[in-house]
Amino acid sequence: MTHDERIRQSIPTNDADTEIVVNANSVVKRFGSKTVLNRLDFVLPKGQIYAICGNNGSGKSVFLRIIAGLILPDSGSVEVFGDTISKDLEFPDRTGALIDHPGFLLTDSGFRNLELLAMISGNVSKEKIADTMAFVGLDAHDRKPVRTYSVGMRQRLGLAQALMEDPDLIILDEPTAGLDFDAQREIYEYMITLRKMGKTLLITSHYLNEVKLLCDRAFILKDGRLSSMQDIDSDSAYR
Repeated sequence: MTHDERIRQSIPTNDADTEIVVNANSVVKRFGSKTVLNRLDFVLPKGQIYAICGNNGSGKSVFLRIIAGLILPDSGSVEVFGDTISKDLEFPDRTGALIDHPGFLLTDSGFRNLELLAMISGNVSKEKIADTMAFVGLDAHDRKPVRTYSVGMRQRLGLAQALMEDPDLIILDEPTAGLDFDAQREIYEYMITLRKMGKTLLITSHYLNEVKLLCDRAFILKDGRLSSMQDIDSDSAYR
C-alpha cells in the first residue's frame, strides 16, 4: 500500500453516504526549483473540523489557497463540492476563507468594509452583514475605523468576512495567531458553534493544544506530503 493510500484510508467518514467536501489527488505545486506540495492527497468529509499543521514554509497556506481557487496546482486535481478547481473556477461555491491577513480599508468601519465586499457577489444583505458581525462579537453600528481595531477585533472582522455568505466550507489559516487567551477562546467557541451547525472547517495551526481541543482529525505537512496525527483527543470539554 502506498503512502497516499494509507493517508486516504486513515480519514474516517460516518457512513458510506457522507458527502466529501474536498477531494485532492496527487497535488503538486512548485515555486522555481522548490517543490512545496509533492503528490499530496487529501479528503475532507462534511461536518468535521480538520487541521493541517506544519512548520512555517511547509506549504500549509499554499494548499489552502489552492483549495480556495486563489492559485492553481502544477499537476493533480482538487475538487470542492464536486467541482474541479481550474482557471474557470476562480473561487468554489459554498466556500468562505480567511487566508493570510485580510486587506481591509483602514479608514472605513468594519460594517462598511463588509458591505463593499458583499457588493462583489451581490448575495449578502445589510441585515445578513449585521447578523454575522453580531455572531462574531462585533457591533454593526460601531462606526469607528478599522485602523483603531485591536488584533482580536480585526481577526473577528476577517472571520465575519468569511462567514457572511453562509458557506458550507470554511477555510481558516491560523485563525488564532497573535491573539490573547480570551480572544483565542472566543474564536474556539465560534468554530465549535459552526461545526454544530453542520459546517465543515479546515484550519491550519501551530498549536497542538488547539488542535486537540477542536479537531476531529489533524495532519502534519512535511516535505510536501501529509502524515496523519493519530493522537488527537476529541473528548474535550468544548464538545
